[in-house]
Amino acid sequence: MKRHTFAPTVIALVIILFIARNGWAIYGYPPLHLSHDPKLQQGLEKVLDRLKLRNATAQKQLCIALVDITNLMHPKVASINGDHMVYAASLVKIAILLAAFKKIEMGEMSWDEDTRMALTEMIRFSSNQRASEMLIRVRPEWLASTLQSPQYQLYSPQFNGGLWCGKEFGARKAWKRDPLHNLSHGATAMQTARFYYLMVTNRLVKPHLTALMMETMSKPSIHHKFVKGLENRPGTEIYRKSGTWKIWHSDSVLVEYAGHRYIAIALTEHPAGGKWLERLIVPLHDLIVRP
Repeated sequence: MKRHTFAPTVIALVIILFIARNGWAIYGYPPLHLSHDPKLQQGLEKVLDRLKLRNATAQKQLCIALVDITNLMHPKVASINGDHMVYAASLVKIAILLAAFKKIEMGEMSWDEDTRMALTEMIRFSSNQRASEMLIRVRPEWLASTLQSPQYQLYSPQFNGGLWCGKEFGARKAWKRDPLHNLSHGATAMQTARFYYLMVTNRLVKPHLTALMMETMSKPSIHHKFVKGLENRPGTEIYRKSGTWKIWHSDSVLVEYAGHRYIAIALTEHPAGGKWLERLIVPLHDLIVRP
């Protein structure tokens, strides 16, 4: 009797169709790159038309990722230039934050008052001195290895790079620029969004450390860009890290509001980028909470 065998591609197709019909719940959280939502995408594009920012996206001066994670098991993603890597300045301090908490989880660093203050000043106040001290403390080569690890893949050729911190924050020479784009401090919008999604679903570190990480990212002390824009929507809870250097302006937030939760990332390469972000965040917020 002749035996029938299924090619691996057929088996993979069957699995994908099963997941599409039955949801990801039994498999865990879905990848953001496979969670595109056409309706949210259409809304994002209309916002850019209204703000006259389409030309900026066409020239890759503006990169955006918007992720509705009100239902963590079913994220809805919209993006433009989501995998385009940009110089992101201090935004990449979130990579150092991850490395520090991973060291704490491994028992190689203590969560004491000095560490808490250093990380808080690095994130909330964007202290370059504290960031450089912490980068040395976790070791740049270990941070790079962690970002590229199979566990996180926050920097990966598969996604055209991602989060990269290969230099202290100051005049010193870079330890190592990213392999794909030669950036010392780089990010893509989608990989930054993945950082927040992994964090909120306790996949960066254990839950009790996730709570400490989110506390460190709360109560932003620099009121510009997304934070300034969201002052027009009182009652928002914001977890945030931004970056600015010369013509590069970036911001990243996890926002909780009235039962909704979303991630917004924007990276710009334009002198007016900071103002763009201030104008952009309110209509993005309304796309999620006022569909």
